[in-house]
Amino acid sequence: MVLLTGASTPGTGTSLILFVSRCTIASRVAYGEVPRQEKLPADNSAREFMDKPPRTFWQIWNMSFGFLGIQFGWGLQMANMSAIYEYLGARADQIPILWLAAPLTGLIVQPIIGHASDRTWGSLGRRRPYFLAGAILSSMALILMPRSSALWMAAGLLWILDACINISMEPFRAFVADLLPEFQRTRGFAMQSLFIGLGAVIASVLPYLLTNVFHVAGTTSARGIPLNVRLSFYIGAAAFLGAVLWTILTTKEYPPENLAEFQEEKSSHAGLGSSAREIIVSIREMPRTMQQLAWVQICTWLALFCMWLYFPVAVARHVFGAADTSSPLYSAGVEWAGVCFGMYSLVCFGFSFFLPALSQRYGRKATHSFCLLCGGAGLLSVAVIHNKFVLLFSMAGVGIAWASTLSMPYAILAGSLPHGKTGVYMGIFNFFIVIPEITASLGFGSVMGHLLNNNRIAAVVVGGIFFILAALLTQRVEDLYDLGQTNGSLPGNAMAEKY
Repeated sequence: MVLLTGASTPGTGTSLILFVSRCTIASRVAYGEVPRQEKLPADNSAREFMDKPPRTFWQIWNMSFGFLGIQFGWGLQMANMSAIYEYLGARADQIPILWLAAPLTGLIVQPIIGHASDRTWGSLGRRRPYFLAGAILSSMALILMPRSSALWMAAGLLWILDACINISMEPFRAFVADLLPEFQRTRGFAMQSLFIGLGAVIASVLPYLLTNVFHVAGTTSARGIPLNVRLSFYIGAAAFLGAVLWTILTTKEYPPENLAEFQEEKSSHAGLGSSAREIIVSIREMPRTMQQLAWVQICTWLALFCMWLYFPVAVARHVFGAADTSSPLYSAGVEWAGVCFGMYSLVCFGFSFFLPALSQRYGRKATHSFCLLCGGAGLLSVAVIHNKFVLLFSMAGVGIAWASTLSMPYAILAGSLPHGKTGVYMGIFNFFIVIPEITASLGFGSVMGHLLNNNRIAAVVVGGIFFILAALLTQRVEDLYDLGQTNGSLPGNAMAEKY
């Protein structure tokens, strides 16, 4: 009777949850749905197991599919913007500062969108309204970007594009944490990596394919930006909106446990001032695991920005031997750099399938460190490569690092976040992406001019060094889920094998 009325002595409620959860798993074992060796959930995860039932492979596929479109936007931007700037007359030491608007926008937009989505509930749910708004705005920006006729116009549109992509992307990270139990989150974030890799493959090689397969002109037009690049951005706009709409239409969200209480709390914290205070308090009370991951992210993204900023022009000038942007070799080199980016994205796509199994066997930290070391080796090797085809092997190492960067830190982070603050903390976590981007934009132009003598290959090598440093810093991160697995106190990924 105690159980039926809800009254309980200390520990009775938890015992009930454990009893029901154990019976649920026992029945699944009996029917062969869950391996017998699976650990039963402990007190701190039993409630989550009951509240968030495991999802099937195709359900995780649908909830992550929108990232295919989001990565179309990022892939086109990363593979082509430095070249677009040079087409419009930018010098090598000006390129970093021209990227500055984008991270500054992300620094502001991400925590605001994350906090707002934590406080949102409507007919589309909590995160999906932001998916839709960001997709529509990003598609518009992608259409306008290749029509830029001046440097200032391209820089301004990059600012807008980056802000709009962030509106869609940040809630997608929280979306996985909202819908999946802890033992499936690695798989969920790995699925996002899979779609990021696939989207980036297509986006990166699209200008090359348009020129070499569909015979679209790849030479510089009167506008300054080649036709194949312009068409790639138009195709990307359609892909972005279509993929995000797929996730919106196929995946529903869990409503708040108590909608009236949720609305009351939302009303009591309404207003920009209240939101700003909550974000500041959240930063001050940042979980320890998140603080440790911050340094890993900073070094990782410094490595990536070094590559994104200078790899395409490094290939054009140092591998293909282009003397200036008017040379046909320059266009050919930039197109081949897009193929290289497609290679690392393809490896990201393929390697994402193995990440859940690797992290289950060796732990998330060891898996992430190994992957980052592969990325470091890939970028360091660029310095001694003069054959364009050998560059593809270097990019394979980067692809392994990229797959892990897009999943492991978020999987580790999600398990350390307090209830009800997933969105805002995922937004704050973005600080450790945009801060290195701002640092690179403000300081790397001077480094290029005074220390590296505008040597693009040297800049890529610096990126490799940052990858290695990030791998070392990963070993000091406390992954609460890995610790729980070791102690037998949390459900492992074996239960997810069925799904």
